Amino acid sequence: MDSTTPARRVARGRNPRGQGERLREDIISAALRMLDELGDDQALSLRAVAREVGIAATSVYIHFEDRDALVLAALQRFHQDLVQAVDRAESTSTDPVAKLRARIHLLGVWVRRHPGLYKVLHESTLNQRRAMDFKQELTERTTAAVQQCMDAGLAPADDAAMVALDLRAAVHGAVSMRVNQPDLPWPPLEEQLDRFLIKLVAVPPTAF
Repeated sequence: MDSTTPARRVARGRNPRGQGERLREDIISAALRMLDELGDDQALSLRAVAREVGIAATSVYIHFEDRDALVLAALQRFHQDLVQAVDRAESTSTDPVAKLRARIHLLGVWVRRHPGLYKVLHESTLNQRRAMDFKQELTERTTAAVQQCMDAGLAPADDAAMVALDLRAAVHGAVSMRVNQPDLPWPPLEEQLDRFLIKLVAVPPTAF
């Protein structure tokens, strides 16, 4: 099981006194599974999460003041797992273009596995109510990856932050449309992502 896959529910006994952190992690894991199935944070109830974990609803409130707090904690953990998965994908090559390509292709794999979590992370109204500053980490890393391509002479010199923004907008648009309109005759996502690299970052097709 890779790090982008929420842990499946396992039988759990009562946590001994002093293991509140373990219970908190169990609650987050349950919320992740349910959010991935629901694709809507508004449809998640703390009572349902408590039943999934096998605890009283009051135990959830000990760790999270409301649903938004729980969903935010779950998304932050999942985002951290995604960052680690991207790092592993990039580590398979030392070529800047290959590393950038691995980065955006990994996002495509992630969304295919967890469309529900993608919708909550990027399209839910929670984004309007609560700050998700942790998402900035992927933004900064994508900009750095684009800058490395430019520094290596594999892409024309430009404003790396702006190019990375265009690339991220295109990638998110492509995966979001697939999530929300899955029945359209989509081309292979990997081929579309490669076209974004060629057109937006201006890496040569031979770089692949």
